[in-house]
Amino acid sequence: MNGLSNIDYSDYMPKPEAKNVTTEAMVSRQAQEVQMAMYVAKNFPRDTYDAFQRIMKECERKLVAENAVYQYPKGGQKVQGPSIRLAEVIARNWGNIDYGIIELDQKDGESSMMAYAWDLETNTRQTKIFTVKHERKAKGKTNKLTDSRDVYELTANMGTRRMRACILGIIPGDIVDAAVQKCNDTLVNGQKEPLEDRLRKALDAFKKEFGVTKEMIEDSFQLNIDAFTEHDFVKLGRIYTSIRDGVGKKEDFFDTKKTSPTKSNLEAQFQQTEGVKDEPSTTE
Repeated sequence: MNGLSNIDYSDYMPKPEAKNVTTEAMVSRQAQEVQMAMYVAKNFPRDTYDAFQRIMKECERKLVAENAVYQYPKGGQKVQGPSIRLAEVIARNWGNIDYGIIELDQKDGESSMMAYAWDLETNTRQTKIFTVKHERKAKGKTNKLTDSRDVYELTANMGTRRMRACILGIIPGDIVDAAVQKCNDTLVNGQKEPLEDRLRKALDAFKKEFGVTKEMIEDSFQLNIDAFTEHDFVKLGRIYTSIRDGVGKKEDFFDTKKTSPTKSNLEAQFQQTEGVKDEPSTTE
């Protein structure tokens, strides 16, 4: 007999992984929650008429309507659609919908993510699995993200876009279209504050949050601020929503090199008034 017969090969085999009690308990709890949610959805189905009325009622709220639609230019055309906020409002009021974002894994400077939406009543499910690199591009440079908060904000931002697509994939299209139209009606007809005041606040928000000036906005719309209508204000609001949600960049909408000021009638009148006040008196 040679010496090989005395070798214990079990020492060379990979050791079985220890069971993680916490992980198993979490998986078991999630499975029970899903089973219970499906049971409740089957036994208490949605009233589609009542759900539709709730959605329409939500769309009468000013804040919901202002953030309902995104818009960005692509290939010489304007692309627009329901925003993340509106998708969540519709899903919440449609009922029996489970939706969210899950981080599946994180390693080597990237995260594997899954966005999903699940109609528990009809068992219709939409999922999107994608990878997010922990990096952010700015001014032509790529910066690696190491701070956990920066990574969380990046993955959440990327995830919500996919989640919106999943939600809109299981909600009937006519319900979504009706919600968008209702929000448009609310913006045009439901404003109590004068358009001039709302434009002033919008210009201030664009300047403070995105560094977009009045001149850039006027150049993009090919209109002086004094000539803006309610529909122009609605379009401006959609651009704000798109930039804020990360759907588009400010460079997609505005010429950021635009610096030459164009005076509006209000500004000209104000400056003329100030000039008269500043003239020295010639009377003794």
